[in-house]
Amino acid sequence: MTALPQPRFAHPDLNSLPNDIRSKIIEVQNKAGFIPNVFLALARRPAEWRAFFAYHDALMLNEDSNLTKGEREMIVTSTSAANKCLYCVVAHGAILRIYEKKPLLADQVAVNYRKAEIPPRQRAMLDFAHKVCLKSDEIEDADFDALHAHGFTDEDAWDIAAITAFFGLSNRMASFSNMLPNPEFYLMGRLPKQQKLL
Repeated sequence: MTALPQPRFAHPDLNSLPNDIRSKIIEVQNKAGFIPNVFLALARRPAEWRAFFAYHDALMLNEDSNLTKGEREMIVTSTSAANKCLYCVVAHGAILRIYEKKPLLADQVAVNYRKAEIPPRQRAMLDFAHKVCLKSDEIEDADFDALHAHGFTDEDAWDIAAITAFFGLSNRMASFSNMLPNPEFYLMGRLPKQQKLL
């Protein structure tokens, strides 16, 4: 039997972390029932951990955004697949399944969002996100016009681009460090029982 790959950087001991970081990680553990590996993997550098999660929360928990939580997770799952990030596809795909209450959606979006069971509005959103992800230097007025045609504003375009760009960073950190998805993520949102959200 082949040994499972291991992270390239050891996770710090939870009890060795600064109080603010340890408290936040324990809060997440109490809510989710486990500690997602990203929280421990990035905690080896506390200043970077704080900056990363502050920006994450500003984007993903922003109550003023016109994007739903499910749409934000759709962007993360789809563009993380384009960046070939195993951790983010599995982890955010799980959250997407829960928010949208559609057990097949995350797989469809990750493999080929153009064939996913989503409305034209969300396809336009993902078209824009993928262009930001893969060809941001080619973004032009016509790309904004395509969003406007589906009711998105320029502020929504900013949200789509910022989420895409932030998770581009996350994807690369997860991939280079061999950050592995927690086993719990694989079944979340696929089973009929009620699931906890992160």
